[in-house]
Amino acid sequence: MALIPPVTRLTSSIIRILGCNPSPMTLQGTNTYLLGTGKKRILIDTGDVDVPEYIAHLDGVLKLEQASLSTIILTHWHQDHVGGVKDVLKVCATGDCQVYKFPRTDTIDLCPEIPAEIKVQPLQDKQELSIDGAKVKIVHTPGHTTDHIVLTTDDGILFSGDCILGEGTAVFEELYDYMQSLHKILEIKPTIIYPAHGNIIEQPLDKIQHYIKHRMQREAQILDFFNRNANKALQAMDVVRDVYKETPEQLWSAAAYNVVHHIEKLVREGKLYAKTINDVTYYVSQQNNAL
Repeated sequence: MALIPPVTRLTSSIIRILGCNPSPMTLQGTNTYLLGTGKKRILIDTGDVDVPEYIAHLDGVLKLEQASLSTIILTHWHQDHVGGVKDVLKVCATGDCQVYKFPRTDTIDLCPEIPAEIKVQPLQDKQELSIDGAKVKIVHTPGHTTDHIVLTTDDGILFSGDCILGEGTAVFEELYDYMQSLHKILEIKPTIIYPAHGNIIEQPLDKIQHYIKHRMQREAQILDFFNRNANKALQAMDVVRDVYKETPEQLWSAAAYNVVHHIEKLVREGKLYAKTINDVTYYVSQQNNAL
């Protein structure tokens, strides 16, 4: 995995600022992107809560560019993307900076993770936002979360948020929606992807097709596991221990999260059978449902 510097100029109008919040789930940290060439700039995502090192890097870039933030676009509600918004607004933005995010469908609040005193404007699918030197189009891509978006440009750049990562594969809340979003991005045919975690994706179509193929392979492996263990009371972690043997154990909980959503999809499709015993739900293959 190539090391990502704290600050990288990617193009004449795009600067990547690393969120300085490394972890097993965020990789080297959350990539945020500063867009534009003029006095006012767009920032995509704001990193995690209370990371002064990130704020210092962002503030330093803006001072060097003799610019300030007029627009913040949040790809989705997860803390490592919205957590820094309060400090960013306090240190790096002008008074009229607008914060945008697509609405969630799993809560009545637009984004309860953001302090109530910060006004968040709702984004719409296919909405366009522009400043000097940059224009982006919003594409709603649910699955990772209900509010997840990616951003595209006229010259083929795609900011993928957590839908597609620079290394590894993404987690998701709803697999059916996530697969639909991957196909939607494939139809866009981006020429390069700037992800929220990991390095730049230089061969985006290959990466997207790999993601789709990988999920289908995982589904086949999970179904095969249930068929090999007929009439046993099985749960997601049982699948992980068998199917994810090559995955570091510290990531098994994330793998189990994905497996649960694969299982839910298979149950809806009638390929697995679910039964609750003493408030615990177990699953077996539909062809071996004598549980």
